Amino acid sequence: MVMAVGAVRQLPHFFPGAEVSVICKKGLQDLLPFFPPLRHQFVFSKSEYKGAKGLWRFGKMIRQTERFDLFLSFPDSFSAALMGFATGARERIGFKKEGREILLTNAFVKPKGLHRAEEYLKLLQMYTGKAPEPLAVSLQHAFPKQDYIVININSEAASRRLPPEKAVEVVEEARKQFNERIVLIGGPGEREFVETVLNRLSSKENIVSVAGKTSLEGLVEVLASARVVLTTDSGPAHLANALGTQTVVLFGAGNEANTAPYNKEAVQVLRLGQLSCEPCTKNVCVRFGTPKCLTLLNTQKILDTLKERSEHG
Repeated sequence: MVMAVGAVRQLPHFFPGAEVSVICKKGLQDLLPFFPPLRHQFVFSKSEYKGAKGLWRFGKMIRQTERFDLFLSFPDSFSAALMGFATGARERIGFKKEGREILLTNAFVKPKGLHRAEEYLKLLQMYTGKAPEPLAVSLQHAFPKQDYIVININSEAASRRLPPEKAVEVVEEARKQFNERIVLIGGPGEREFVETVLNRLSSKENIVSVAGKTSLEGLVEVLASARVVLTTDSGPAHLANALGTQTVVLFGAGNEANTAPYNKEAVQVLRLGQLSCEPCTKNVCVRFGTPKCLTLLNTQKILDTLKERSEHG
């Protein structure tokens, strides 16, 4: 969703005077106040609109709200195209995949080697034939900076999450080497993992955990106000970067060329780069069990990079 905001920002450039509405997954709608102005915000709940029939019913609901001229399918899934078809939009565009082109009026072959944010913008360029403006993946906010550091040790995939021993080591050393308060973040499902790491520290002085205690909007404020963020490859990495906060991202699994936070002036990616299996895109480390690409990262190098980035903040 964050990587799509750059293309959303350029819709007035490609379609002057057009009004924009968006569909977003339930649970992410709290990000929309930080997007450019929108006419409609359609929130899709998978549990409420189950299966193909649910997708069709949701699309028909949108059609009853308004008849749209154009449906942009940024996700390249069949379900997104089916939903778009049900809206009755006069034109429906997206990339070819899973045979979904039968549901689109304009289907394009996805270019290879582009960042995800650039893929979305390229779709608009291919459809209109119009050159884009410089791409900026940014969320708008007015939160003032405060003197604290955010550390995120979590990720939905085990291959991107800091193993407990490494997390303890990194947080412990950060507490010793930084005077600023350290704030640990995480979603409700990550609270237990963060608490486990917190309880294994030799001292909790100057460290606080807000894992599982903030709404998504509250997390935005925490990240936007931070001096600097240290994080795994995860949603908060993209959020922090799009909010303009200096961010250091530790990459395990995942291809940073395609999915790293986009704003280069505010991010530093760290990867071990010494294993033959790097980079993989698996959710679990099938080779070692515990992702060595993260455990072998030099902790002092991580903290030195964090210090450098904090001076940019």
